[in-house]
Amino acid sequence: MADPLSLLRQHNVSKKQIIEEEDRIVFGEYAFPKNVKTNYIEYGTGKDGNEKQYYSLVTLLHLLKHVNLTHGEYVRKTAGKNVQVVRRPDRKDILSYLNGETSHSNSIDKSAPPVVPITLKRTATDIRGQDAAKKPRIEEAEVRKAKEQFQARLDAPKEDAITTENISSLSDKLSAEKIAAIKAKRSAKKKNTIKIGDDDLDPLPSDMQHMLDSEKEQTTVILSRERVWRNRTTILQANGKNFAKSVFPILHSIHAREQGSMNIKKPLVTQTPQAVRQIPPQPTTYSRYDQERFEKRQETEGFKIDTMGSYHGMTLKSVTEGSKPQRPSMPPPSPAPRSANGNRKRVSRTPIIIIPPATTSLITMLNAKDILEDLKFVSSDEKKKQGARREQAVIIQHRRQGTNLSQPYKIIDDPRHLRPEDWDRVAAVFVQGPTWQFKNWPWGGNPVDIFARIRAFHMKWDEESLDSNVEKWSVTVIQLSKYKRHLDRANLLHFWEILDRTMPTK
Repeated sequence: MADPLSLLRQHNVSKKQIIEEEDRIVFGEYAFPKNVKTNYIEYGTGKDGNEKQYYSLVTLLHLLKHVNLTHGEYVRKTAGKNVQVVRRPDRKDILSYLNGETSHSNSIDKSAPPVVPITLKRTATDIRGQDAAKKPRIEEAEVRKAKEQFQARLDAPKEDAITTENISSLSDKLSAEKIAAIKAKRSAKKKNTIKIGDDDLDPLPSDMQHMLDSEKEQTTVILSRERVWRNRTTILQANGKNFAKSVFPILHSIHAREQGSMNIKKPLVTQTPQAVRQIPPQPTTYSRYDQERFEKRQETEGFKIDTMGSYHGMTLKSVTEGSKPQRPSMPPPSPAPRSANGNRKRVSRTPIIIIPPATTSLITMLNAKDILEDLKFVSSDEKKKQGARREQAVIIQHRRQGTNLSQPYKIIDDPRHLRPEDWDRVAAVFVQGPTWQFKNWPWGGNPVDIFARIRAFHMKWDEESLDSNVEKWSVTVIQLSKYKRHLDRANLLHFWEILDRTMPTK
């Protein structure tokens, strides 16, 4: 849609005529009221909470008419005509834009409400901006011929009274010259009109027809070589009649890969003893990480050294006299703890989730229940204000999707109290970033070895940068927003989706 500012610039650059009437300004076939507002913002408005003010169309047109005057003379001349004055800071920018020196301006508001122009109706006698020579002319010979034909029809004997009455009534209202002029215009218009019909179409030339036939053949060859790319819909359309046989093995292999085990059980094939082929034993190859397989190789290379012996608890005299080192006695394995009535104590099977002990972590012992069970983030400071106290362990309940059974999880931040058999129950760990978090952990405290056995997660704000250590490790990052609390549930459900795939089902 044409706006007044663009039309003013277009007509000013191309030196087209701009007609200024009493109450409107005409640009060719469009017109606008004089006081219509353009989208050019006045200097000093629209800032610090002020409402935007726009220059009117008559103000900018008046500036173009008096562009040769100085600003002081322009202001004095404009004050007497009841027209708004263009401010001095806007003068240079407006003239540069309207004269075509610049293609845009920072003061033009593209979000201003549009102005609907007034469309003018063109007449045959008043065609604005067009040359009269372009109008269709009627040849004098055609007019004279049409007059003679019309007069001959009037002089011919009339067979139908109704037709004669109609012609006579028309001839009373319209003269023969006017009717002849109308018929001549109509015949001239028919000559310039192209009729497209089955009977009017001429056969194409032979060379053009040959070109169309060759293009059709090439198009047919291209279409025959095309193939449909497989998408989400076509890949689920199994070719076989049994959907389970073609799709379920794929799902089982994906599930086994996520579980970390690719040993898919294959059905046993019953064979006769004669059909069983003896597989020759493979020769053992050297491996620096599997030294226990080489039993023939002695650790002491023939020297009778008791590598398990110790001189602990012996005096210097007994050592110098050649006493053999004592072999420390290994304590017998402790039986499982028994309860008061003599039965063995049941071993806990509750999965454990370890969180960072640092107070700067987003998840702590104060808000762990709100984050992991209620799936809503509440800061530790808010929990302190509510009077929450830090506990050594927190028990939460989680219900798997698609089931009605809930699974308890134990949340701790100090893994030093865990026994060796408790580490098998650790399901996940939240990583803070520094490596001191894994001090005195099993597997040498190496994060790479730890994350190979325990699923690791890292919780951070979405606008903060990722820690350099976390970026190198195999850690799933959970991002939260500081201001969009409605997204907490979707972000935290991602943690449980991954953990549910890792945890075995009962």
